[in-house]
Amino acid sequence: MTAVRKITAISGSAAFFAVAPGVVAGVVPWALTGWQVRHLSPWWTPVRVAGALVLAVSAGVLVHAFVRFVREGAGTPAPVAPTERLVVGGLYRHVRNPMYVAVVGAIAGQAAVLGQPVLAGYAAVAGAVMAAFARWHEEPVLAARFGDDYERYRQAVPGWLPRLRPWRVPRSRRARRYGV
Repeated sequence: MTAVRKITAISGSAAFFAVAPGVVAGVVPWALTGWQVRHLSPWWTPVRVAGALVLAVSAGVLVHAFVRFVREGAGTPAPVAPTERLVVGGLYRHVRNPMYVAVVGAIAGQAAVLGQPVLAGYAAVAGAVMAAFARWHEEPVLAARFGDDYERYRQAVPGWLPRLRPWRVPRSRRARRYGV
């Protein structure tokens, strides 16, 4: 990847990170709750701790996924500046939609930390919208763009519930098609 392409991919991904997950998992939850913590009984503490853990892991997954798009795909997650190569490494070896899973996890984590049921409902709605977008827009676009390579990947790696063992890119296709 050329230096200019890399800088463009990094800056485009950073901007998209702020706009898409930043709004969905940050601005909207704040607008719904003001990030006000509901005072609940002491038994709620383990739920809040678990929520904080889910939130932290989700943030890490999201950052990892965005970095993968730049390094492996030579592009961004934004539809206006897509990757040159199909991204199948890292967490994408376990689940096809780690960004969406992470965004829903971040919202659900906030629901638990803040004790705000409205965020649990919002997480469900946001997840349904993302699943519909992935199914009816992204999958056909990727199939048209990457053909049989995407179909093999789609058949091997689940969309939403991660597989425990990572998918292995067939050796004959690694360097040539996937760049991994």
